Parts: sequence; structure tokens; C-alpha cells
Amino acid sequence: MLKAVILIGGPQKGTRFRPLSLDTPKPLFPLAGRPLIAHHIEACAQLRDLREILIIGYYPQTQMEGFVGDMQALYSSSNINIRYLQEFTALGTAGGMYHFRDQIRAGNPRAFFVLNGDVCADFPLQELRDFHENRPSSALVTIMSTEATRQQSLHYGCLVFDKNNGAVSHYVEKPSSYVSTFINCGVYVCSMDIFTVLAQIFHSRGQEYGCQGFSNGNGNGNGNGREQGHIKWEQEVLTPLAGTDKLFAMPVPNWWSQLKTAGSAIYANRHYLGLYKKTHPERLANVGTKHGEGDGSLICTVLPDVYVHPSATVHHSAVLGPNVAIGPGVTIGPGVRIRESIVLEQAQIQDHTLVLHSIVGRGSTIGAWARVEGTPSDPDPNKPFAKMENPPLFNNEGKLNPSITILGCFVQVPAEKILLNSIVLPHKELSRSFKNEIIL
Repeated sequence: MLKAVILIGGPQKGTRFRPLSLDTPKPLFPLAGRPLIAHHIEACAQLRDLREILIIGYYPQTQMEGFVGDMQALYSSSNINIRYLQEFTALGTAGGMYHFRDQIRAGNPRAFFVLNGDVCADFPLQELRDFHENRPSSALVTIMSTEATRQQSLHYGCLVFDKNNGAVSHYVEKPSSYVSTFINCGVYVCSMDIFTVLAQIFHSRGQEYGCQGFSNGNGNGNGNGREQGHIKWEQEVLTPLAGTDKLFAMPVPNWWSQLKTAGSAIYANRHYLGLYKKTHPERLANVGTKHGEGDGSLICTVLPDVYVHPSATVHHSAVLGPNVAIGPGVTIGPGVRIRESIVLEQAQIQDHTLVLHSIVGRGSTIGAWARVEGTPSDPDPNKPFAKMENPPLFNNEGKLNPSITILGCFVQVPAEKILLNSIVLPHKELSRSFKNEIIL
């Protein structure tokens, strides 16, 4: 039997994803028509012998229970149990796993997968499992790894490994200088003995905190405001395991990205739509030019790849694609053109509006003949292995960096207005055009 653990953090994380995360938890943001971690669950469900998926995080139970119920119902026929386990406080990337160790170990699984909730990928989980099985019995963790540019590698966990057997000899999380172009993808398969390592870290931390508490005159001081159970997976587990013949890495050529900023959502949406062509072609809208309302084989003119929710209403004269996802209950009027964008549920795009490189929030309305446009932030196509850049909102001169345009939920854009490279917070009713601004 196998299990999988998906780590989703909590509401104190994902601040760079605002305003999209203000009304929807980032792990539930829809990409290609499905919540982010639904793609993780779908990949895990393909594994032979997988029987349980545990989602661990600090989000309130009420924010996750609807999604978990939907997923449980969807995979009930596969005999896979899906549960959400809420941390009592933020416990770091490994603290939650140790806190819920009994739930993970229940049923005596042979091994378990760990997936960070903010990564997007064509997950080769069965290959990772087979690779781990063929390592020496001492192997505790196998990392899925990919390659980045030298400069971008500094923003990730970097690892040096033997190209023949995958043994990791050196691991550094976000190094200050170049270590390796091979980076940690945030996807792992772990042997059950990893809990012995986590227990050693937990108990050594308890001794340290006890000594500090005694010297400070109290019994619970830890000197840094963190719980004893707060454990950092990368720094406190992976780094010490490197060079001990217990940590291995499997490099993969598959597409992989992180969902750190709203701009990276458009890029991830494109790739998940592309994956549908080989995994679920029925989810994609039929491609072609619609010549009239009587042409029943097409929703409208569609350039690949496009996802349209069945409950959306799209006028036959609209043009969608490439890389467009239309959510539930969306209304798209005559002559609308949408490209490289995500339109969330219940939004209205009125007649002859143009939407490019943008995310339109839930319940938002864009008036007729308006133009909403952002700047694409894709990886540099001229650099091999280049990943998404995640620049800060503002540059060194205090000006807004060019990015996709984002409308928060229930934003009203009047007719015949232009919105360029701007971010609009929820519940705003605009009265004029904007360029390179954050509308608070």
C-alpha cells in the first residue's frame, strides 16, 4: 500500500498571489478548470496501490471541506480515501508530517509521496516510485529534480548527485552562490523510516528549547517564537541527509513550474491545457472556426488550447484562445476576443471586449468595447532550462513591474475603458482607464 501527502501551507503564505488568494485559498485556485491541488490528486490517483491522500495545512477546515468532499466523491470508485488534516499552528514543511505521523503510518504503507502544494508539473510519480524502489535499502528520500539556469538555481534548493546512481552528495536550500543547476522540484517519495529522523530532530529541539526556557526563567521559551514541532524539511532534513547514502535524486525532463505569483498562473494554465491533449482531450473545447450560429460542432471560434466549463455561456461570434480557461457560469458576449487568460466563475465579459494576458476575478464584469491587457511573464525561450521569473511587484525605482492584469472578485470595469498592466483589488468599481497601477 502507498499513501500521498500534499503540503499546502496556510493563509499566512501565498501573499504574492494576492488579490487572487483573498477570496480563494491558493491551493484551490483553478488552473485549466480544476483547483491547483486537484491536479496533484489526479496524478496520485494513477499510482498502483495508492489508498490514501492526506492534505496537510493550516487553512481552516471550513475552507477545505467542500473541496475534499468533492474529491472524495470523484475518486470513491477508485477506493482512495482523501482527507484534510489541519495543523493547530504553522509547523513548517516537515512539522505537519511529524505531527500527523500516526495518520500517515496507519495501515502500514510501504512508502509515501510528499508533494508541495504550490508546484505544477507533469508528475512522473510511478517512475519516481520505481526509481526509489531500486535504490539501496538505506534510501530514505528520493527527490524529483529538474534543471534550471545558473542564475535562477539560486532561488531553489540545489543538489549535487551522482549521475550513475542518483545519490545526493550535497544539498543547499537557496544558496548564496552557485552550487548546481539541478534543483529540487518539491516532489518526493519517502521510506517510512524517515519518521525516525524527524523524531530525532523533534526531540533534540525539545532539549534545546528546554534549556533555553530554563535559562530564561520559563518552561516554554524557544527563543524564536516557533513551536517545538516546527521543522523545516529542506534545511533540517534534506541537507543533513546529503552525503549519507540516504538521499537520492531522479532528474526528469518533464515540464515543471512553481505557482508563486499570479503571473505564473497563466503559464501553468497553458501547460495543464497542453497536458489534457494526451490525458483528457474531452476536457478541451473543439478547435476550429465557427462560421455561423448553425455550426453546431463548435462553441465559437477556438484556437487551441481552451477549456470552457459546461455551465458557461459563450456567444458564437466570440474568439477564444490560445491558452484560455473559462469558469462556471461565465457569460461571454458577441465579438469578444480572449487570449492567454483565465476567467473565473460568474464573470461577465460584455460585447466586443478584448482580454489579453489577464485573470478576471470571480463575479467581475467588463463592459462592452473595453480592453483589459497585461504583459506576459513567461520563461525566457532563448535560455535552455529557464524557469518562471517571480519579480517583486515594484522595481528599484518604486514603479510597478510590468505583469499580467488581475481583476479581483466583483470588480466592475465600465464600457470603453482600457486597463493595462494593472492590479485591481476586490469589489472596486472603476470610473476611468488605468495603466501600470494598483487600484486599492
